[in-house]
Amino acid sequence: MWLHRRRALFALSALFAAAGCGFAPAYGPQGSASVLQDNLRVAAPERRDGFLMSQRLEDRFGRNDAGRYVLTVTPTIRQQGLATSVEGTTNRFQLIGRADYALRDTQTQSVVRQGVVTDFTGFSATGSTVATLAAERDATARLMVILADQIVDRLILTADGLPA
Repeated sequence: MWLHRRRALFALSALFAAAGCGFAPAYGPQGSASVLQDNLRVAAPERRDGFLMSQRLEDRFGRNDAGRYVLTVTPTIRQQGLATSVEGTTNRFQLIGRADYALRDTQTQSVVRQGVVTDFTGFSATGSTVATLAAERDATARLMVILADQIVDRLILTADGLPA
């Protein structure tokens, strides 16, 4: 019984400490990232990887073709063999992704945020040709989601000070 009260007291004090430090939800009424929500158009290359990335970014930020901001994203993928068999065939591949992004204010035509994110995924090539191609497509899709989520995180963290 005493341990339960102690945990409740600790949780309550942590709640008050978080409230006192100026914590505010990013998408809340006074949140810094609310300026980007439904106020953004994504411009990505017209390739499958660009489509997957823009789809994820629009899922997170919303889509507004007449919004104040344009997010230009340029993803690149490099494939690297990781494991080879004794016969010399590659059994595992790694996809190394990089996405350069720039957030442009359409009213001032200036770049207000820009950066680069990188990450990787892997896939196995031990099955048939069809299975290997499906695994590569899945790894590409996962990589685009990872990179898009990193871009969203960086924009949310640096959204303070963006004009509404």
